[in-house]
Amino acid sequence: MTDRSVRLSDGVSLATRTSGTPTDAPPVVLLHGGPGLWDYLSPVAQVLSRHTIVHRYDQRGCGASDASDEQTLVRAIADLEELRVAFGHDRWVVLGHSYGATLALLYASAHQESTAGLVYLSGVGIGDWRTATRAEIARRLSPTQARRLAHLESLPNRDRVREQEFRELSWFTDYADPIAGRAAAHEFAQLDYPINQVANRSLMRDVDALGDAGLTAAARSLRLPAFFVHGERDPRHWTYAHDLADLVDGARWQLLSEAGHLPWVEQPVQLASLLAGFVNDCTWNPDPSQRQHC
Repeated sequence: MTDRSVRLSDGVSLATRTSGTPTDAPPVVLLHGGPGLWDYLSPVAQVLSRHTIVHRYDQRGCGASDASDEQTLVRAIADLEELRVAFGHDRWVVLGHSYGATLALLYASAHQESTAGLVYLSGVGIGDWRTATRAEIARRLSPTQARRLAHLESLPNRDRVREQEFRELSWFTDYADPIAGRAAAHEFAQLDYPINQVANRSLMRDVDALGDAGLTAAARSLRLPAFFVHGERDPRHWTYAHDLADLVDGARWQLLSEAGHLPWVEQPVQLASLLAGFVNDCTWNPDPSQRQHC
């Protein structure tokens, strides 16, 4: 793996990681979620690196990348296009997880000539997904856990131990198996990177301003291979992502049983096979009648 700091046109540097070797398959870039988190997609990169070049990065203001007061979807899309140019690719597959799936969709719509394919992994879709998600998360928390989480959330300043506990209780409900999920969330919560709450609020405001109309328009505009993958037991119910997938001409759809929001943890073999198959098949075809076969 090669680490590289890429300086963008506005002077902000992004921390990137590259693995794999060139093949006939297009390169891939992985977009983490949050927004406001950091790159956590190394397990996905390990799988795809056997088939092609894979890039990961911490989005601006996140992880090891430079701080930035500019947190907008327009800037995030521009960052991604600048990275493509910096890495010297004509086209690449954009694979986004959670919020990163939204970012990948919007980038693919804006830069179709630069996008060999789109993977929308565990994205939230369209419609009132928040109400259903809150209800499902509440169902997965015990009364004791819910009270403790509410208390931790109310603290103006959390020390390291309380912050880790807060993250663990916030994240373990993302898994199909609550016991395994608690262990996985505990491990992830140990990372010391701060969550960029300013980026989270700003970027989600932009997503909300786009609304279903904006996301629908982006989905309908796509004339490229697209693959929507969702865990059947993700608390962000799969029907909302499926409704968005239905708007993309020729899109593939896959629902993973016994998987939550991070399917590479609970269904690693199946997900690896699906993603590798898509990337290896994902060659741009200018004939619209053939795109559904990509």
